[in-house]
Amino acid sequence: MSEETNFPNGNPDQNTDHPEHELNSTTIPLSGLYENWFLDYASYVILDRAVPHINDGFKPVQRRILHSLKEMDDGRYNKAANVIGNTMKYHPHGDASIGDAMVQLGQKDLLIDCQGNWGDPITGDSAAAPRYIEGRLSKFANEVIFNPDTTEWQLSYDGRNKEPVTLPVKFPLLLAQGAEGIAVGLATKIMPHNFIELIDGAIQVLKGERPHLFPDFPTGGLADVSNYNEGRRGGKIRVRAKIEERDKKTLAITEIPYGTTTGGLIDSVVTANEKGKIKIKRIEDNTAKNVEIIVHLAAGISPDVTIDALYAFTACETSISPNTCVIIDNKPHFMSVNDILIENTKQTKALLKRELEIKLHELLEKIFFSSLLKIFIQEGMYKHPAYENSGDFDTVVQVLDKLFEPFFDQFYRAITPEDYKRLIDKPMSSITRFDVKKADEQMKALEDDIKVVKRNLRNLTEFTIDWFEHLRSKYSKGRERKTEIRIFDKVEASQVALANAKLYVNRVEGFIGTGMRKDEFVSECSDIDDIIVFRADGKYSVTKVQDKVFVGKDIIHVAVFKKGDDRTIYNAIYKDGTSGTSYVKRFAVTGVTRDKEYDISKGTKGSKVLYFTANPNGEAEIVNIQLKPHSKLRKLSFDIDFAEIAIKGRASQGNIVSKYPVKKVSFKNAGISTLAGRKIWFDDVLRRLNADERGRYLGEFDGDDKILLVYKDGSYEFSSFDLSNHFDGHVLRMEKFVSEHVYTAVHQDGKSGTYYVKRFKFDDQPIGKRLSFINEAPGSKLIVLTNGTEPVVRVNLLKGKAQTPEVLEQPLNEVIDIKGMRAQGNRLSFHTVKNVKLITEDIDLTEKIEQQTEDALLPSVDQPEKETSEENVKQDLTDMGTIEEGKNEEMIISQDNDRDNVSFEITNPDDINLDDSGQTSLF
Repeated sequence: MSEETNFPNGNPDQNTDHPEHELNSTTIPLSGLYENWFLDYASYVILDRAVPHINDGFKPVQRRILHSLKEMDDGRYNKAANVIGNTMKYHPHGDASIGDAMVQLGQKDLLIDCQGNWGDPITGDSAAAPRYIEGRLSKFANEVIFNPDTTEWQLSYDGRNKEPVTLPVKFPLLLAQGAEGIAVGLATKIMPHNFIELIDGAIQVLKGERPHLFPDFPTGGLADVSNYNEGRRGGKIRVRAKIEERDKKTLAITEIPYGTTTGGLIDSVVTANEKGKIKIKRIEDNTAKNVEIIVHLAAGISPDVTIDALYAFTACETSISPNTCVIIDNKPHFMSVNDILIENTKQTKALLKRELEIKLHELLEKIFFSSLLKIFIQEGMYKHPAYENSGDFDTVVQVLDKLFEPFFDQFYRAITPEDYKRLIDKPMSSITRFDVKKADEQMKALEDDIKVVKRNLRNLTEFTIDWFEHLRSKYSKGRERKTEIRIFDKVEASQVALANAKLYVNRVEGFIGTGMRKDEFVSECSDIDDIIVFRADGKYSVTKVQDKVFVGKDIIHVAVFKKGDDRTIYNAIYKDGTSGTSYVKRFAVTGVTRDKEYDISKGTKGSKVLYFTANPNGEAEIVNIQLKPHSKLRKLSFDIDFAEIAIKGRASQGNIVSKYPVKKVSFKNAGISTLAGRKIWFDDVLRRLNADERGRYLGEFDGDDKILLVYKDGSYEFSSFDLSNHFDGHVLRMEKFVSEHVYTAVHQDGKSGTYYVKRFKFDDQPIGKRLSFINEAPGSKLIVLTNGTEPVVRVNLLKGKAQTPEVLEQPLNEVIDIKGMRAQGNRLSFHTVKNVKLITEDIDLTEKIEQQTEDALLPSVDQPEKETSEENVKQDLTDMGTIEEGKNEEMIISQDNDRDNVSFEITNPDDINLDDSGQTSLF
């Protein structure tokens, strides 16, 4: 640097007139050195440390470990420390990095046969020291990874040894094991995939089809791969623990998400409990061979909501972003896992072809030399005088060339001096004991082998398919898919967060918050909730819950806000500040922008809310309206039934109550819900209820309606129609419970093996209580359950001592009458029953119920509806102040059979006020 400052321009390269410029023309600036060094370092990390090669799926350290294991392989276990030491001949790094890489390979349970404590990636336990653990190559590794004849070799870093450039792997090993690494400027994260599915996918490739792979994790659990994007950058996998409900107070985590440990997951649950996100009594780790984490719930806590909360606030759900990067031709490439499988399959096919070609060459050479030796001995060439009198090797070659000349056309290639040398090196004892018949048999066997090899080369694709099927039959046992592919519903944290705070309000001063303990208590809430606030001036807004926040004075209503809630209906009457006209409206608030003000009224200055209620299930009360005295009004008091007011959008103006001043609005009678029962569907993919028309329709639910759940083991229970409920895969049937409906069951007694038939009604019982409706003896089975009114089964029987087969179609209504649910029932047959199959269809109970409901709602023909007269309409409008008394407006009234469809026109509408739709409503 000091030399550089001697130049006026600060850079010697810019001072060409300096006398020493020519001497310094080769000088490299320090910045350039750093750039080159960094590029060299980055290339080294990418190619030689962090990113696996597409050919064998290994990083260099893994490849060197496996090469060392093969080099040391004698069938017995080797100390890991010895393998590490031998690998250091090839790997220019310390023993710690080699040891860690070897343990990771061993834990994947595919290539190394481990002995000792190699640690557990599920619990996070580390392996014992390398001097205490042992390993050797697995049978699978020996069969699919190594072949020195097809391996490309290079010198090791110090030039003393040879190591493979890549190993000749005949299997998509990279996708089976997965890989993860961080280099300079890029990273790789390749998910592990299922062993059997990789083989099936490779066979698909060989048949000309494109495979579709999804990850399979050794930890099991559940995975949503809808955004997997074939493992490319930008994709995402959501993984979840498998959580079982043991009973209403106990949850069991039996599988954990990939990338987590049992210890880390337990810590996250404890932290969520401490923060008040969930509420548990205690958590136990019973993990041994299999994962079992027991979560004991606090009293009164819903297990279904807790399951969702565990997914929302703990490590029971994590997100993984794959990034499939591999080395191809000494460069990093980003590609999909399906394309990797295609390349690996092509490579396997090429390697198998190369092995077949090598084998064919070896067989041809064996036949060549066997034929050469046979002719040499049969023709007595070894006794020929010219051969015996040959003085040197060159003369021997010349003599044998003349002797073999008549037989040259029998060989597939020319005879070389090396071949003659092998002949003359044969001891005389082997020549004299030469068995021509045995030699012919051996050559015949070799010729048969050559035919097989040539046939395999001609049908290389079928041969490769046979290779993969061989691997599947030999090594697939115990390698079935562990991770269940599911589509997850999105868990809204605000909907499952436990109420861990208290909300307070100061209505006059306009403050709300969780820290205002001296003010009015509103409700329990969570620290992530949103709060909706309505004020007397008609303004309302939604804000995040805080310790204390100003939301505006004169608060008339405050509550926890639930986004998308269309069941909470607000009933309001307000006075417009400009005209003085009062309006009534009913509306829901399903979604708003946080901290933005909205208006119940028209938003004019001086507007005021006269009456307001929030109704969680759309209840509609009756209120009394008292008007201030006016000379033109004959009727100063009338009732409004909110049940007759249509529910509209939150921005609607509403319907006119009166244009005259309202003195008082008072509550008169409570009302019932005006909302229809909630229509519920069951999504078989998500295994969740929903109101979004996804999956199978269960019916319209309201009040105390229940869902009937029947399980495969012959038990049943009832569930509420709460959308937070979870349902496992053991549910045989799910439908709306109808107490009067008759079911028919065929069940087998576990003790005697006898088949019984019963017809019964399910007993009503509390939600969550599970009972069996078949024999409870061990081994008892539910064979058939139907809700059909006239069920018929096909029964395969064995009759008499001869056990003659017979097929019988039996109407079950003829076997037994309706009895109690706990009755065992009548015997299906006194002959030996082989199997029973239902041949009639179930009825759609939902359609039947709703048709009955529609029939009940149809108007009676004997009771015609009350007519709406012009005089009645005009009088009602006058009483409410909509038109002035004494006016003679002409009204045209039309009415159809539906009492809600009453319309009218007023010929001179200048003197009345209309709502935002241009019409006036009656009350």
